[in-house]
Amino acid sequence: MTAGLVTIVGIFGLMIGSFLNVVIWRVPRGESIVSPPSACPRCGHEIRPRDNLPVIGWLILRGRCRDCGNPISPRYPLVELATGVLFAVTALLTGLSWLLPAMLYLVAIGIALTLIDIDTKRLPNAIVLPSYVVGAVLLALASANPGGESDWGAFVRALIGAAAMFTVYFVLLLIYPAGMGFGDVKLAGALGLYLGWFGWGALVVGWFAAYLLGGIFSIGLLLVRRADRKSGIPFGPWMLLGAGVGILFGQQLADWYAGIL
Repeated sequence: MTAGLVTIVGIFGLMIGSFLNVVIWRVPRGESIVSPPSACPRCGHEIRPRDNLPVIGWLILRGRCRDCGNPISPRYPLVELATGVLFAVTALLTGLSWLLPAMLYLVAIGIALTLIDIDTKRLPNAIVLPSYVVGAVLLALASANPGGESDWGAFVRALIGAAAMFTVYFVLLLIYPAGMGFGDVKLAGALGLYLGWFGWGALVVGWFAAYLLGGIFSIGLLLVRRADRKSGIPFGPWMLLGAGVGILFGQQLADWYAGIL
């Protein structure tokens, strides 16, 4: 059952990755993600359904438009492949559970927000704000766990985590506005929702890991002279990566640290 689930969810992830490419391109531009259909930006020809197959379509076309030969960025199949792999890994970790939809949603918006923030240094409200409602509903379903034992304490922690991270990031924004944007503050609340659900250790570690990883990356850029102290570094990707660390290892790291005190 596990192998079948991972395979099905991985294939589903490939399709979602194709959709995320549309989201990543259109949402920052304020365009509809539903219409018009995808087309070559150079010649305007609509992309044929067979060419829209995740990863395979790009390989068949050898990375070029079928009509005009315009190069198609390899980022498109890489996003599709990454989404498929991450969806499969998520299914492997959670199994067939009520938590799986919540985690797949987090993975999907995490990929989209990471690339949008890198491209534009923005975290669009169109993605971040709905994640509060969708995330809360899906985590509430995971806490209710129909057919099994419920855990409403986890959902209460999730709400506290969302409020705590939003508040602290908001205070930091007021103290040092140049250090982050309000988009980071809004994303913090959404990530706090998930981190809190997994436990206080996950919340603290995920919170700290964002600053640690982002700081290491920034120092690296300074050392190789790819940035200076005034350079703006997108922080959203590090917040999302830090949340991943918190979810996967946060409680274990917190328990280990408490044990050596």
